Amino acid sequence: MEIKKVNKKHKRLKIIGLVGLVLVLIGLISPLPLYAETPGEADNLKSYIKVDGKKPKVDGQYMITAVYLSRVNGLGAIIAALNPTTTLMTSREANGGSSESDSQAINKIYMDSAVNEAKAVAYKAAKVPYQRTFNGIYVMSIQENSTFKKKLHVGDTVTAVDNNQFSSAKGFQKYIRSHKVGTSMTITYKQNNKSKTATGKSVALAGTKKLPGIGIALTDSVDVTSPRKITANMGSISGPSGGLMFALEMYDSLSSENLANGRKIAGTGTIDKDGRVGEIGGIDKKVIVAHEAGAKIFFAPYIKPTKQNLKYESDGKTNYQEAVKTAKKYAPNMKIVPVKTFSDAVTYLRNS
Repeated sequence: MEIKKVNKKHKRLKIIGLVGLVLVLIGLISPLPLYAETPGEADNLKSYIKVDGKKPKVDGQYMITAVYLSRVNGLGAIIAALNPTTTLMTSREANGGSSESDSQAINKIYMDSAVNEAKAVAYKAAKVPYQRTFNGIYVMSIQENSTFKKKLHVGDTVTAVDNNQFSSAKGFQKYIRSHKVGTSMTITYKQNNKSKTATGKSVALAGTKKLPGIGIALTDSVDVTSPRKITANMGSISGPSGGLMFALEMYDSLSSENLANGRKIAGTGTIDKDGRVGEIGGIDKKVIVAHEAGAKIFFAPYIKPTKQNLKYESDGKTNYQEAVKTAKKYAPNMKIVPVKTFSDAVTYLRNS
C-alpha cells in the first residue's frame, strides 16, 4: 500500500510539472501587449521619389531611415530586453493610445503630409512655381468626451466650422477658441470622400480645464502642385520623420546644385511648410542603420536642451544628444549634424 501511495504522488507531481511546463511554453509563444522597436533600414530615396516622372538626378544618396516596430511574445520580450539596441514598448506607447489599425492610418496621414510639406519647401528653395492648397484638417484622434465622437473617424477631414472655412489649422483653432466651452457648433467634414455635417458642443481639450475645442488631435491636409511634378511612393514606410530628407532629395534634383556631391547622407526629422525641422522617435536606431548603410553624415533635429524641454524628452535627452551618444558607441566615424531648419542642412552640405 505504501508503494502505491508513493507512485501516485510521483505521478501527480509529474502531471503538475508537465502542466507547468505547458503553461510556461504558452506564455513564451503567446502574443503580449508589448512591442519591440528595433533598428530598421536606411534606404536611398531615389528608389521612392520621381521628379518629372523620372528618378531624381542626384550625384550621391539621400537616405530615409526607419525603425521596425513589431508585437512580441514572451520569448521575444526576453530577447528584446537583453538587446541594448532594442526598446520594449507598451501598446499605448507604440500606438500613441490609438488602436493598431488607427495608428497605421495616422502614420499614413503623417507620411502624406510630410511629402507635401517637403515639396513646398523644395519648390520654394529651388525657385520653382508651385501652389499649396489647404484642404482642411485631418482627424488624428478623438477625445472620449468629444460630442462628435460617434460621427467623426480617424482619417476624416474637417473642412468647415459653422460654414466658416479657413486657410490653416490655426484658423480653425482661433475660431473655436473664441467661443466658450459648451458652445454648439456644426462641422462640415469629408468621410470616405462624402461630405457630411454634424452638430455638437465644444469641450475642454485634454489636459486643460477651459481651453475649448471639438475634441480632436489634428494636422493640416494639404495638396502641393507644380509644373515640375514630384511623386513619392513610400510603400510600407510611414510616419512624419522623413520630411527633411524628402526635401533635400527633391531640392537637389530640382536645382542646378550638386549638393550631395557623391556622398551618402542620412538623417531624420519632420518638416513644415516653412522648413522648420522637428524631433522624432527612435533616433538611436536610425543612427545605427545609417551607419550600417555607409552614411558619413547624419542630420539630427536640434532643440536647445533646457530643463523645460528635457522634461518631455525620451530618456531625458534631445534627439541630437541621443544621436551623438549612439554614434559614439555604434558609429564613431559618422558626423552627427544638428539642424533646426532645412536651410541649416543645405548650408552644411554646401560648405563641407
